[in-house]
Amino acid sequence: MLRVTADTNVIISGLNFSGNPRRVLQMAEEGVIQLAVSDAILDEVAKVLRREKFGWEEEEIRRALRQISRLSEHVDPKQRIDIITEDPTDDRILECAAASGSDYLVSGDKHLLKLEQYRGIKIIKPADFLAIQSPSTHSL
Repeated sequence: MLRVTADTNVIISGLNFSGNPRRVLQMAEEGVIQLAVSDAILDEVAKVLRREKFGWEEEEIRRALRQISRLSEHVDPKQRIDIITEDPTDDRILECAAASGSDYLVSGDKHLLKLEQYRGIKIIKPADFLAIQSPSTHSL
């Protein structure tokens, strides 16, 4: 089974909209991929969902975090990574991917995508990740 770390933007988009990010989350829910999350990712998801743009209520946020936690493997990165100077919070996503031994880091973030890979972890957009999966693994 493929191990995948989803960037915060993929999780946020998957929770709020239909489309490729939601399909990535559905793959985790269906057990097609093993999704990895860390406290830093969950904290950032909660912070973003509280923004006026999304306006989620606290109970909705708690429920979403429980759902993400249930369909994911929780990892506790021990190694600090500091390579993305433009946006150091992106390093927390890399830390999770490295600690979990992810095969892929799925992201829409330009700083992460620019790397293309990190320690053998391929960094790709949700659409590209879905395109490399067999159609039967993510049909709706």
